[in-house]
Amino acid sequence: MAKDVERAKTLYNDQSIRSLKGADRVRKRPGVIFGSDGLEGCEHSFFEILSNSVDEAREGHGKEIRVTAYLDKSIEVDDHGRGVPLGYNEAEGRWNWDLIYCELYAGGKYDNNGGDSAYEYSLGLNGLGACATQYSSEYMDVSSYDGTTLRSIHFRKGEPISELEERELEKKERRTGTVIRWRPDLEVFTDINIPHEFFIETLRRQSVVNAGISFVLRLQQEDKSFTEHKFLYENGISDYIAELAGEAAMTAPTFWHLETKGRDREDKDDYKLKADFSFCVSNAVNVIEYYHNSSFLEYGGSPDRAVKIGFVYALDKYIKAAGKYNKNESKITFADVSDCLILVINSFSTVTSYENQTKKSITNTFIYEAMTDSIKQNLEIYFAENPTAAELFANQVLVNKRSRESAEKERLTIKKKLTGTLDIANRVEKFVNCRSKDPNIRELYIVEGDSALSSCKLGRNAEYQAIIPVRGKTLNCLKAPYDRIFKSDIITDLLKVIGCGVELQGKVKTDMPAFDMSAL
Repeated sequence: MAKDVERAKTLYNDQSIRSLKGADRVRKRPGVIFGSDGLEGCEHSFFEILSNSVDEAREGHGKEIRVTAYLDKSIEVDDHGRGVPLGYNEAEGRWNWDLIYCELYAGGKYDNNGGDSAYEYSLGLNGLGACATQYSSEYMDVSSYDGTTLRSIHFRKGEPISELEERELEKKERRTGTVIRWRPDLEVFTDINIPHEFFIETLRRQSVVNAGISFVLRLQQEDKSFTEHKFLYENGISDYIAELAGEAAMTAPTFWHLETKGRDREDKDDYKLKADFSFCVSNAVNVIEYYHNSSFLEYGGSPDRAVKIGFVYALDKYIKAAGKYNKNESKITFADVSDCLILVINSFSTVTSYENQTKKSITNTFIYEAMTDSIKQNLEIYFAENPTAAELFANQVLVNKRSRESAEKERLTIKKKLTGTLDIANRVEKFVNCRSKDPNIRELYIVEGDSALSSCKLGRNAEYQAIIPVRGKTLNCLKAPYDRIFKSDIITDLLKVIGCGVELQGKVKTDMPAFDMSAL
């Protein structure tokens, strides 16, 4: 015992603490950056490299991004941007290839809100993605073209294996852009077999929110040939909404644009926000998608909160004004709205608070408030200018609401009936059940008090005779009002045991099922 205690003391002491350095900061804990050390994390590492190419194209540098997925699980991203800077950085006293690909929190997108940044609305934000992906790769080759010169650098297992290589481009080779080819490392991720469907879905989403930018996907097949897919939405989310709705739309797609400035807190700086909203009503399709700075917000965050508040507020106000609610009817919920809504929001801001590095949710207070106000105001205008569409929308929401409530009521009724038949003995105090389940021979004896219960238990036939004791004077149900009847434990216990419900006149709220002789 003493030996075990001594051993425990030596396992954790002043020398037990250490820091991870270099590539180990990602290779040993990839989930911190990528959200997972499995396939999802590997997929996100690809998205980090793609993001940098998207940012270049959004700033007007290049109109095509090519992605190639090879059979050996390596990936190549080729853009026509300005070319990633790899040369010597006088201000930092280091080579840019070292800063970008070997230093976490180094990048050119920290001053997007300053006005003189190389980027205004960027998907890249923290200076983590390129470095973390390089650290987590088996190998990575980076080539940068500035129009006259090709510069390249090569890495393996998170470390550089070459000097910066440089050569002049021949006339026919001249171009700008960045080409990165790498293979995610199986020593870092548990699975690197990214399915083709993920590449297809990711590039399709990027083409939706980056209008006019072409995304080309090349997939290598078993015979070493390549299949090619091209994604291009000239009008962005407007074309996408029309595609989703098809012929089933109840209303024509509507488009709004918002541009504003604000701050998340009084002591913070103002920043720019611009957003495109497009929606229509459909009985056949319901899709709600949010994008911010080109990142698909799987968990929504601020835009999702704004949509829920804004749509429910505007529709509830319209329904009340039109007198469409029944007397004492409850208010609509967002579930009733979303059942018939196709909505896409594509927003950009110069300051963004992502929930984490995977960028699946944003938390900006100003974005939530600005979008909420915009949705409320624009829906009010939309309802006034499109009375037929407003009528269709409101009616469908009410149909959804009443259907949901009816289905829930039916679910509870069935649950009560099933519980009533299966669990009588447990739910009614002192009820003594019989063994037979045949209602044609079962008998119920109602006796007065516990002493009568004891005597009857000794003399009954337990096969088909059940007993329930009652105490005191039983309420006269012919004279008492319903609220007193259903507050009486004796009466409600008897109704539960008998099992066939109760017949009521007028509107009475009760948990008891309606009278049904077959349920006896």
